[in-house]
Amino acid sequence: MADVTDLVNHLEGIRDEARTLVETRWEEFENLKKNGDEEELFAELSFCVLTANWSAQGGIKAQKTIGRGFATLPQEELAEMLVSVGHRYPQARAEYIVSNRWIIGRLKALIEEPDPREFLVKNVKGLGWKESSHFLRNVAFCDYAILDKHVLRVMQRYGLIDEIPKGWTKKKYLDYEERLKRVSESFGECLGKFDLYLWYMIKHTVDK
Repeated sequence: MADVTDLVNHLEGIRDEARTLVETRWEEFENLKKNGDEEELFAELSFCVLTANWSAQGGIKAQKTIGRGFATLPQEELAEMLVSVGHRYPQARAEYIVSNRWIIGRLKALIEEPDPREFLVKNVKGLGWKESSHFLRNVAFCDYAILDKHVLRVMQRYGLIDEIPKGWTKKKYLDYEERLKRVSESFGECLGKFDLYLWYMIKHTVDK
């Protein structure tokens, strides 16, 4: 049986110390959505491609190193830069990123749509349900859950799920997301911000 009360109480215990970090990060997300140009948005999308089976810290390092180069560098040079920052799959991820450049010029319009997630899942290489949710959260969409392994372990520990899936279908992702949404509502935050509080609870930091 889900022990939602224990999880909410645990989060309440870190709310005050995490709030400033969470709100500062959320302001960055809102600013990117409002003021980011197409290359900056593409760099954020590429960050989310890179973090799949890697780490947020690694993705942040890569994004700082490569920046607008995600939109412009030749594939081999991009792969070399991913090697230099220690990515586990530099060749494959460079290929994904280059093949995704068709979306540059369309991202501003896309993130004005009310629910663009499924479009990203179906059309952008390297973005599944988790990664698409991650990108959209990072441009201030607040109602998507980022169901990475850390969050799933918390959900399992508190009885929200019985198992951690090896892969995602749309049905299963939305089911798990809805379970987490009920906890976020009890905590009084939307899923996007709730994820940042969860990260603080798990890692004692707020990444992105």
